[in-house]
Amino acid sequence: MDDNLKKIIPYTKKYKRNVVLNIFFNVLYALFSTIGMVFIFPVMQVLFADGEKVTKYPKYTGFIDAIGNWQEYLFYYVNEYSNKYGVYYGLMITVSLVLITFLLKNLSNYFALQNITKLKNGVLRDLREKMYNKIVSLPVSYYSEKRKGDVMSRMLSDINEVQSSFFLILELIIKEPLTILFSLGFMFYTSWKLTLFVFIFMPISALIITKIGKTLKAKSTKAQQEGGYMISITEETLSGLKVVKAYNAEAYFSNLFKDSVNRLFKLTNAIAKKNNLAQPMSEFLGIVIIGVLLIYGGNLVLVEKSIKGSEFLMYIGLAYNILTPAKAISKASYQMKNGLAAAERVFEILEVKNPIINKENAKEISSFDKGIEIKNVTFAYNDDAVLKNFSLDIPKGKTIALVGQSGSGKSTIANLLTRFYDVNNGEILLDDENIKNVTMHSLRNQMGLVTQDSIMFNGSIADNVKLGKLNATDEEVITALKIANAYEFVANLPEGINTNIGDSGNKLSGGQKQRISIARAILKNPPIMILDEATSALDTESERLVQDALEKMMQNRTSVVIAHRLSTIQKADKIVVMHHGEIAEQGTHEELLNLGGTYAKLVSLQSLDS
Repeated sequence: MDDNLKKIIPYTKKYKRNVVLNIFFNVLYALFSTIGMVFIFPVMQVLFADGEKVTKYPKYTGFIDAIGNWQEYLFYYVNEYSNKYGVYYGLMITVSLVLITFLLKNLSNYFALQNITKLKNGVLRDLREKMYNKIVSLPVSYYSEKRKGDVMSRMLSDINEVQSSFFLILELIIKEPLTILFSLGFMFYTSWKLTLFVFIFMPISALIITKIGKTLKAKSTKAQQEGGYMISITEETLSGLKVVKAYNAEAYFSNLFKDSVNRLFKLTNAIAKKNNLAQPMSEFLGIVIIGVLLIYGGNLVLVEKSIKGSEFLMYIGLAYNILTPAKAISKASYQMKNGLAAAERVFEILEVKNPIINKENAKEISSFDKGIEIKNVTFAYNDDAVLKNFSLDIPKGKTIALVGQSGSGKSTIANLLTRFYDVNNGEILLDDENIKNVTMHSLRNQMGLVTQDSIMFNGSIADNVKLGKLNATDEEVITALKIANAYEFVANLPEGINTNIGDSGNKLSGGQKQRISIARAILKNPPIMILDEATSALDTESERLVQDALEKMMQNRTSVVIAHRLSTIQKADKIVVMHHGEIAEQGTHEELLNLGGTYAKLVSLQSLDS
């Protein structure tokens, strides 16, 4: 059994009832499908009048014998009613049996499909939920190497492919094979000589179809990867549309997209070519088998006279009854290869080991009492160390500012404090407790984060602010907006705090988004605030409003401020100047200016008043 098939089985346990009912109704479908064809035989006997006349009621010698002598019982009643009411009445009985059997066959098929649909949709829902939860739980570092579009493709199209293709396995192992098996059983019972011909040709047909399907899984995997890349290009183009247009790069991105679409076009055509060949090829091979049966069977009927004409017609009907499930099996086996390739990509993400998880006995913390201590921390994103044996004390209630050139490790400290990444060496202590021994949920509950890029979500202003406190009232939202110097412009919007701000907040200016981001942190009201270059992308007026909001927010809080604009951190209790992952200088604004070192040069370069 394929490994990916084994992995999908646990998801079906929740729907055992639907699996059992699907199998039950598929067995009935296969049975009635075969019996329907067998019941055509009595119709032929009546029409051609070459059936055995049974005038005495067959003697009952047990249930098994009665099943084996079903024809005698049937012919007795047909003969009895034909003598009483005419041959036409006997024909009505046999035709009615055929119709009832085919009705039961199709009802069984309906109930089987209903149950497989519930199973497929249920597993699809569960897989999507698990996939989304996995995507959210994976660390930030995972997405620095992955294209978002590829992840989205796995979440949407690949899981859909698993749903549409994978559960054909129930058809492959129950419905269609049983239909073939039951039909072959009656065929063998009717004429073992003719059936031997079928057994000779069926493996040859299967071998030819298998040969056609080779390499299909590999091509399906490539097509799904290309689909992910195509979605990535679309997502990146839309996210950076202003840059694309400003640099007249439409043609460049159009060519990227065109190349991807063309590769996908070729791959999907190659897959479709083999998929499309499967059904007509299996049907043609089936007709070849029936053609051989007609030649050989015709000899048995016309020359050897070892089989009746009506029996032979029923036999051909049974042989043709094998064709439909044989076609379904060949088509399903091809689709299964697509499903296997898609499942491989889905489980590739589901099975990623998350390096940043809670320890088994991790503690819940509900308060922050002493301070933060960074002890001898070394950290590298790849091979080059960003922080080297870095140590820093952040006492409770103090504002610590981190400054330095790009790449000096400032933002890395914010990532480590929030456990978006884990340290390679050393430790970070919160109230003398290593943050690795604390649950991430309770750790992040103690922290508020305001970044340079104000992350906004498509929804109302209230929705975005309430991320800080999901059960907040409108009054609490308005209070937070006022402290963040945001309520003045929000109050003038058409629907106030209920105004939709568009995708990524594109209806707002940078300064407005940043103030809403600050309001979100204020509403959360955490004891520790981390500000990662929160004003670096703003104009002077917006910066003044945002800086005022930040100062209000930092009152009576422990704050770690990562700053590019040095004017924003002059009131900090301690300024730490970083250089290549190490502390170059530290002290207050005045102390560092008097030192006349790196910080004084940075201040001078930014033309600030000391």
